[in-house]
Amino acid sequence: MKKIFLLLFFIESLICCNPKNQDSSKRIANSKYYTKSDTVLITAEIADTIKYDKKSFNELIDKHPEFFQDWPENPDKFYFCFGNNTEFGSEAGKDHYYTLYTYFLKQRNGFEKYTEQRKTLIHIFSNINSIFGHIAYGGSYFGHQGKRIPAYAEYLIFLSSIDKEKESEIDHYDISKQKKLYIQTLRQIIEDENSIDFESVGKEKIDRIKKINLLVDEIEQLITSSYYLRSAQNFHYQYYTKI
Repeated sequence: MKKIFLLLFFIESLICCNPKNQDSSKRIANSKYYTKSDTVLITAEIADTIKYDKKSFNELIDKHPEFFQDWPENPDKFYFCFGNNTEFGSEAGKDHYYTLYTYFLKQRNGFEKYTEQRKTLIHIFSNINSIFGHIAYGGSYFGHQGKRIPAYAEYLIFLSSIDKEKESEIDHYDISKQKKLYIQTLRQIIEDENSIDFESVGKEKIDRIKKINLLVDEIEQLITSSYYLRSAQNFHYQYYTKI
């Protein structure tokens, strides 16, 4: 089943990888996103600030029309199709691409309208990333993943913004039992990993487990609807099952 899923994802990814050479009409349409400022600072909630001069920023818009598609894809798919090259090919470059993705999609979604939703998603995802980062005693994966989290959150905001009917039903779904099971799952993972952890002992080990469980406590408080529960589960199982 896993091989079938990976094959389907690969085929789907190839479908989106159209040549990036755009006709003049498309280039003119995207020119409305050009800046007139001498400098553009691109920031995200977690990632580093990126600085462009006017010429470089406008060239970026010409080179990456995917950021302005009518129906954006998730950041992993966009990166696979359009970002995995010499320009953004390194892990740091990938972080850079995801920050750009977040910046442009956030403008479409709206900065103020989804402030709380954005903050909550990023907090939940960051805690999940930190839990597994602590369990693994760190690693570059978690550092880079942390910088990409705003992009994942922004894509979910886009999806919820176009599904108003589903969005209106979010708070009418009783998630208490499912939420309890998910929180128990996180705590069980911590307990199981702790049982085979011999890198810390005594008080150090006790304090470490308390610190990780505090992250779970925060997730428990943040999950207030089926939307946040599903978002947490999907993010967890998509990015941390092999760690």
